[in-house]
Amino acid sequence: MEGVAASTRCSKSTLYRQWKTKPQFVAAALRANRCPRFTGIDTGSLAEDLREAARAAGEWSARDNTQLLQGLGHALMQDKELQQALRDALVEPEVAELREMIRRGVERGEVAADHPALEFVPAQMLGVLRVRPVLEGKYADAAYLTDFVEAVVLPALGLT
Repeated sequence: MEGVAASTRCSKSTLYRQWKTKPQFVAAALRANRCPRFTGIDTGSLAEDLREAARAAGEWSARDNTQLLQGLGHALMQDKELQQALRDALVEPEVAELREMIRRGVERGEVAADHPALEFVPAQMLGVLRVRPVLEGKYADAAYLTDFVEAVVLPALGLT
């Protein structure tokens, strides 16, 4: 908070009047800087939509956003308000867009509505972003995520 106060040329007490806690402040910043990656992806094919989503997520990951999520990891487990703010600002909009892609694919008959893998697509797509730095010490870039979609997600859905 000291750094924010100094850079905005206001006192910490001013910041705390607006945001009662650090998690509230971080939550507000997350909401204000929300930039959905998957909005507007609609190629007419579920497989191609997922490939485009992988490219978009990879570009986002490469811009230090995965580092932000990694850095917030411990705080998220300690503070339910921050956890909810992160979900609201960063996770739920992306999950909603992925579910919309899936819904369109089901409507087009590309995959059955009761396919058991459908519910896991968002967890697969977003989970690999978070886990690759832990497992391999590298961010999940566009090439990695596209390969992941080709090798794991599409076969799980029975798509090529």
